[in-house]
Amino acid sequence: MTATAAPAEQALWRDTERCYRAVTSRDARFDGQFITAVRTTGIYCRPSCPALTPRQENVRFYPTAAAAQAAGFRACRRCLPDAVPGSPLWDVRADLAARAMRLIADGVVERDGVPGLARHLGYSERQLGRVLTAELGAGPLALARAHRAHSARLLIELSELPLADVAFAAGFTSVRQFNDTIRDVFARTPSQLRTAASAARRRSGAADPEARRRKGNTGPEARRPKGDTGPEAGTAAGTRLSLRLPFRPPFDAGGILGFFAARAVPGVEAADEHSYARTLRLPHGAASVTLTPQDGHVRCDLRLADVRDLGAAVTRARRLLDLDADPEAVARVLGADPALAPAVAAAPGIRVPGAADGFELVLRAMLGQQISVAAARTAAARLTAALGDPVPWQKDTLLFPTAEAVAERGHEVLRGPKRRIDAILSAAAAVASGDIDVHVGRDAAELRAELLGLTGVGPWTADYVLMRVLGAPDVLLTGDLVLRKGASALGIADDIPALTERAQAWRPWRSYAGMYLWRSSQARTA
Repeated sequence: MTATAAPAEQALWRDTERCYRAVTSRDARFDGQFITAVRTTGIYCRPSCPALTPRQENVRFYPTAAAAQAAGFRACRRCLPDAVPGSPLWDVRADLAARAMRLIADGVVERDGVPGLARHLGYSERQLGRVLTAELGAGPLALARAHRAHSARLLIELSELPLADVAFAAGFTSVRQFNDTIRDVFARTPSQLRTAASAARRRSGAADPEARRRKGNTGPEARRPKGDTGPEAGTAAGTRLSLRLPFRPPFDAGGILGFFAARAVPGVEAADEHSYARTLRLPHGAASVTLTPQDGHVRCDLRLADVRDLGAAVTRARRLLDLDADPEAVARVLGADPALAPAVAAAPGIRVPGAADGFELVLRAMLGQQISVAAARTAAARLTAALGDPVPWQKDTLLFPTAEAVAERGHEVLRGPKRRIDAILSAAAAVASGDIDVHVGRDAAELRAELLGLTGVGPWTADYVLMRVLGAPDVLLTGDLVLRKGASALGIADDIPALTERAQAWRPWRSYAGMYLWRSSQARTA
């Protein structure tokens, strides 16, 4: 198996001719991959903005919204350039800038500041700032400011929280800073954003009499909740929010929902052909999320114990369903292999399932070694029933156990060979003590080496963690028997050396190839 960084590619935003062609054709496939800024209007847009196409000499391209904001541009009110899928490069690239972007999206700067971000990444603040400015056009503070502004806009438009509470929930240190940032980024005050969103919902409801009775979204971006809101909602009731998560089509919803359904741990997860629901252990408290794929987006229904966790919840929801993937880029590479092409055509837009928590995925991977998926699910359910923490707003619903709980009490619950139990307890103790940290900002090679240093963790387990926790797109689990059976079903040599050699042509998308091979094995069994 192998988990390697994808070859470095020229940054798309530097290719001005290609970017401008995408703008002139309003190609939505490029939304989230670069930002278009127009000098004559002072605004920045997504590539597919429906407004009149600007002259090429008046356009500048940036890698991130933060870079455009730092250059003095404001967000377009018409195309909402922040409400797009994220860049797939943050998973394809394994460099410092990409790892920093994953952590910033998870809210690390709001929680730990730039020093904490640098510490998580293993660099000095100066080194980090220099690299991010060179690669992304903005330093860590500016990148975090853009993320903070986006989280604030969601709370302004989707909740009834007082605006002062929105400011602190989104991570601002003062109401004045909040007001200034919203005005700078969106060219409107927070009150104006809320008023405009309310008007848009009223127009949508007037145009569609059934909208108020549907469970789906009723506004251009999301449904505004009526209950469990306000500053006191961060208690047992939780704060409810509903929003749309965009993705790049096609999206194989049935495939990823089926993956989660087969592995769903009772009390923590539930999945069927329509949706996936689970609890989340977030930095400030519990949360629950239900993800329902719909036409052109995934509806995300959240319940948060603390609204400061909104950004982290949305980021983890997106990673769970791999919503920032570029399926057309994957299909171009994998579809070029004659043996894979029929599988690619039969399931366009396949996704690699992500993880809600690093430790949870490590533990579940270890539980699943050399046993069936059903048996692994049963073992995880038993552990959760004994050691999981209850979610206050829903009976019989639990948070997956912490590393500390498993390290201290796992021996009371775990069943099976003593050697495996000891290995799981040792891994839990390593995570609990901080000897190993499993999060989206880790360097893949370093994390793999640390995982392999744990008793009971071999290449399959380590690489499976990289694929699902880091979202590494170029991991092929050649040691997986079911995957090799899938290769054989497609007429691909299934011995490890031959499969490894064949898979070189699938780079940098070998994780997605593995999903097709797994799918092919299941089809043959059925």
